[in-house]
Amino acid sequence: MAIESSNVKYEEEFISNSKGKKLFTCRWIPTDCEPKALVFLNHGYAMECSVSMKGAAMRLVKAGFEVYGIDNQGHGKSEGIKGFIQRFDDLVDDSSQFFTSVCEREENKNKLRILLGESMGGAMVLRLHMKKPDFWDGGVLVAPMCKIADNMKPSQIMVNVLTQLKRFIPTWKIVPGDDIVELAFRDPKIRQEIRDNPLCYKGRVRLQTAMELFTTSLDLEKKLKDVTMSFMIAHGEDDKVTDPLTSKLLYETASSNDKTFKLYPGMWHALTYGEFTENTDIVFADIISWINERISRGNSRLEREQKSKDDELHSINIKNKN
Repeated sequence: MAIESSNVKYEEEFISNSKGKKLFTCRWIPTDCEPKALVFLNHGYAMECSVSMKGAAMRLVKAGFEVYGIDNQGHGKSEGIKGFIQRFDDLVDDSSQFFTSVCEREENKNKLRILLGESMGGAMVLRLHMKKPDFWDGGVLVAPMCKIADNMKPSQIMVNVLTQLKRFIPTWKIVPGDDIVELAFRDPKIRQEIRDNPLCYKGRVRLQTAMELFTTSLDLEKKLKDVTMSFMIAHGEDDKVTDPLTSKLLYETASSNDKTFKLYPGMWHALTYGEFTENTDIVFADIISWINERISRGNSRLEREQKSKDDELHSINIKNKN
């Protein structure tokens, strides 16, 4: 399906992953200019791309970027038990295959590749980078899930109990916890929009899902130093879902030579869709400025790839002469 309006073309497509599951994908394309870069959206837990990330996509496409999204298994319009994550790395593999296929299209090979993820999507961005360290040109991490906030973290006794139970009832909605919609989304109007959106999962966290998110955050917390890509972190100072201090630790610990950390006083967890409009304007002004700055510096990945090709050609020529 394709819809064109206001200098933006919107398209939807279902693809099949390696296990045959149908996954929903979408893209927003500027029609009044040649896209300056590719931006790949990674949604948060229980969210989706076509509705709850539409505002983010429209801001980015109007800034001159081509924007792509994918609903993870069990999320949005994709197949799978709603809100169920059997294995977090399956989600990473799905996104990697789809995003990589987009990048490798002939018309996209010279464009900057930027990953953008919020909350669980931020963890996705970090995992995608670790899967292909030299493939991506940068990442925007919005309140990334590289550590669960202490008030959301289960006790060790509860972790032990849940670990045993997940072997028998992995899909059951029995994990205790606060209402994430109330904690994450500051604007009451947006909270209601999410509650009214049938594509967003609103039930209790499923047992296997909770354990996958928990173990993923623990794993990432140990690997912050392994992050080498250019990145920008945006985090609300009053976030009660993911920990702003861990974002600061990521900024300080990562091996990246190009890194930026923005802490927004008074803001909550959901910065791209959940804050009051004037706050979202500030966040996206920073994100768009950061991407444009990377574009203005030139594409170092293309330079590396060209150098590698030149070196290989030079080596072949020397062998032929000998």
